[in-house]
Amino acid sequence: MPEYKKSKQSFRGGNIAQGLAAAWPICLGYLPIGLAFGVLAQKAGLNPFQIGLMSLVVFAGSSQFIGVSMIAASASMASIVLTTFMVNLRHLLMSSSLSVFLNREGRIKLTLFAYGVTDESFAVNYVRLGSRKWDLDRSLVVNQTANLIWITSTVAGGCFGHLIPMHAFGIDYALTAMFICLLVFQLKNETVVFTAVLAGVLAVVLALVIPGNIYIVLASIAAAGVGVVIKRMNGKSRN
Repeated sequence: MPEYKKSKQSFRGGNIAQGLAAAWPICLGYLPIGLAFGVLAQKAGLNPFQIGLMSLVVFAGSSQFIGVSMIAASASMASIVLTTFMVNLRHLLMSSSLSVFLNREGRIKLTLFAYGVTDESFAVNYVRLGSRKWDLDRSLVVNQTANLIWITSTVAGGCFGHLIPMHAFGIDYALTAMFICLLVFQLKNETVVFTAVLAGVLAVVLALVIPGNIYIVLASIAAAGVGVVIKRMNGKSRN
C-alpha cells in the first residue's frame, strides 16, 4: 500500500510539472496583454478589485477589452452583454472539439476545465489530447495556471495604471492591435477575406445610421451569414 501511494503521488507531480511546462508560453504572452488590459480598465474607471473580479468571472481577453472600451464609451448594458456574447461564441466550437477526448470524465473536473478554455489553452491542449499522451489533469494545470497569471497581470495593471499616461507605449491601441493580429491569422482564403471586408464596410455604414454600439454585432452577424452561404455554394460547386 505505501508503495502504491508513493507512485500515485509522483504521477500527480508529473502531471503538474508537464502541465506547467506546457503553460509557460501562454503565461509569457498573457503578462503584457494582461497588464495592458489592467491599465485600460483603470483608465475606464474600474478599480483593482473590479478588474480582478472581471478577469475571474469572464476570463476572456478579447471580451474584456471590448467590455472595457464600451464601458468607457458609456454603452448600454444590453449592448455590452450582446457584443461580448457574440465574441465568445467561438468557445462553443472549441469546447465541442475538446469534448470528444473527455467524454468519460467527471462533471466537476469538466466544469473547471471548460471555465479555463481560451484560444491559447485550446491550441495547446487540443494537439496534446489528440496524441493520446495527454489527459484532463494536465489540461487543467494548463488552464488554471494561465488563468492565475491572467488575473494577476490584469490586477497589477490596474494597481499601477495611474502611473502610466493614457497614451503611453501605445496601450490605448492594444485592443485594436490584438484584433488586427487575430484577423490576419484568419485570412487563409478568398471567402474569409471577403467576409472580413464586408463586415468592416457594413460596420461603417451601420454606424452612420444606428446609434450606440449594436452596429458591430449586426455587421458581424450579417457578414458571417454571407460568408457561410458563400462557403456552402463553393462546396456544392466543387462536388
